[in-house]
Amino acid sequence: MTIIFYARVSTADQTLDHQVAQARKAGFTIDEVIADHGQSGVSTNLSERPEGRRLFDKLRRGDTLVVRWVDRLGRNYQDVTDTIRHFMRQGVTIRTVINSMTFDGATTDPTQQAVRDALIAFMAATAQAQAEATKEAQRAGIEHAKTKKPEAYRGRKPSYDRDQLNLVRDMTGTGAGTSEVARAAGLSRQTVLRIRGDMAEAEAALARWGM
Repeated sequence: MTIIFYARVSTADQTLDHQVAQARKAGFTIDEVIADHGQSGVSTNLSERPEGRRLFDKLRRGDTLVVRWVDRLGRNYQDVTDTIRHFMRQGVTIRTVINSMTFDGATTDPTQQAVRDALIAFMAATAQAQAEATKEAQRAGIEHAKTKKPEAYRGRKPSYDRDQLNLVRDMTGTGAGTSEVARAAGLSRQTVLRIRGDMAEAEAALARWGM
């Protein structure tokens, strides 16, 4: 049985090492790491990515696929739900680092299956909604930046980077508490609360600073 960690590193601010280190810190033993760099989770399905499509050939019954969160598989609702269900039918277990979620095809109880599938659908929908919100916030930040001189509008430099902001957004979507998010992101509780209080402004602040 092989444990494969898959990462999608979509921006320069994210790093593969950070995602792997986070998984190991959470107690995951990893046999192999597969990663796609610079790939959009919105416009490119997992099976269309250079490394992502390897998962469909490599994963076998009894194997485990580990991802930081479901948004690493993609940010398209249909693709994410189809992908997870495909792997479960193949006997593969999918686990997430954030909140330690586990999805497999072991249960035969229809009620438990319904609950599992509803949770998968919710997480996939959240991933897509977050992607759309991020894109809109980035667009708003860029438009705002065009109307101001840098010294007049940038304000204080954010105390977080894009990877930390994405982690706060992801964990917020799973219902994680403020202290848990702060520990995982390496931020103060006050910073997490400020980001959660206005996600759009947190995104716009990064855009204003070109982060």
